[in-house]
Amino acid sequence: MTNTIDKKFEKVYSLDTNIILDNATNFLTLSDEGKNLIVLPETVLDEIDSKKSGFDEINFQARSFARLLFDAQIKDKKEYNTKYADVTLTVVETAVQGCTIYIISKNIYKADTDKVSGSIKNDRKILEITQDLQKIEGYEDIKFISLDVMARTRAVSLGIPTEAMNLGSRDEILEFIKEIKIEKAIIEGDDILDYDKDYKPNNFNYLLDDGVQKKLACIQNGKIKLLDEKELRKQNVNPMNKEQLFFSNALLDNHYDIIVAEAKAGSGKTLLAISAAMELIKRKDFQRIVYIRNSVESLAKGEDVGYLSGNDEKFEIYNFPLFDTLAYIASKMIARSNENKQGKGKLDAQPTEELISEKVEQLVERFQVQTMWTGALRGRTISDAIVIIDEAQNMANSTMQLTLSRVDSSCKIIVLGSNRQIDNAYITKHTNGLTTLLNATKDSHEEVNLFGVELHKVLRGPITAFAEKVFEK
Repeated sequence: MTNTIDKKFEKVYSLDTNIILDNATNFLTLSDEGKNLIVLPETVLDEIDSKKSGFDEINFQARSFARLLFDAQIKDKKEYNTKYADVTLTVVETAVQGCTIYIISKNIYKADTDKVSGSIKNDRKILEITQDLQKIEGYEDIKFISLDVMARTRAVSLGIPTEAMNLGSRDEILEFIKEIKIEKAIIEGDDILDYDKDYKPNNFNYLLDDGVQKKLACIQNGKIKLLDEKELRKQNVNPMNKEQLFFSNALLDNHYDIIVAEAKAGSGKTLLAISAAMELIKRKDFQRIVYIRNSVESLAKGEDVGYLSGNDEKFEIYNFPLFDTLAYIASKMIARSNENKQGKGKLDAQPTEELISEKVEQLVERFQVQTMWTGALRGRTISDAIVIIDEAQNMANSTMQLTLSRVDSSCKIIVLGSNRQIDNAYITKHTNGLTTLLNATKDSHEEVNLFGVELHKVLRGPITAFAEKVFEK
């Protein structure tokens, strides 16, 4: 029995379960090559163990952590008494890749005796052990690390220092569209630095104002390329504003390998992406459309829905945005065809649902539209396709890395999402794949040509615009 610990660590961190389920190796980052001690309350292990079965990203992370722990070397087992209360903590010391982990348990929890609600009992047990450790010499400065703001708030109320794991943030404004005044005639191919000395890699688009008119231009390899607005409007979906024009231009230009769009709901991101993908296939630049969306339900409770092979009906709900988009495009195509046959202004009835459904089936077949689920991507290679990754704000960095690593050089990737609509309980806007890719636009990359854009204007209608305005506060 002892009531002190060796002061050989610079910092002591107590981890919440979501830190491990975000990425199984996060504890190694926090350990900083063994300089810091990692504490895992036994409840964290119980929660991770309960997540090992399934096909979602958190299940994969739980299994990955279990494998890391399986290979761990158990170094010691000891018991600690706190200074201020008759509490005995049992500690199993393990070493994983140079990281020291204390797995801590206790016989009786106050959370059990106080009959705390089951939905928050585990959080209380994790915090209870962390609070008990504060009473042992050497642990006084222990910090509780969690991605859950409610758990961190509760920790603060208990006097426990706390912080979110710093996995990268997007504090800097990325100026994807820049407006400047110019004093000389624009010549396509000019170096952008001749017009803007403050040019940065993420300044992909420019409004060049010569005092008479504003010309739209994109920057490729540091050179100015003017947009052909008339040509960009010759699609099934007509770009409605400058943001959409810049987005459509990038979608249709094979210069760009990866396009990242952070956009409000109803801004037309999926519609424009599908429309442009069809145009590219018509040109025979690519062979098919692959639509990928993570399986996270849009529920406040944040339940995860598993997916079993062959259970297509269960996963069908995640493809609604794709098929809603195809139905919209199909209805426009039918209406246009009818107008051409009967003359403009002579079309009275809207296309029937039956006609739209038939047209959608034709579009799926003609453009080889396929849907994929992130849990089924391991071991696969995607070729000769426009790959649309939708709802990227719900993808962990590891999921985005997995998805991008499945795509070969014959593909074009379109990443869509909105950090205003995160439904994944295990990530934040600072820790998802969308933000990581947006941040990547700050630099030039030899491997790929990146493009980033933000779509702020809501075109779906006044109700969507109202919802975005009111609930974004």
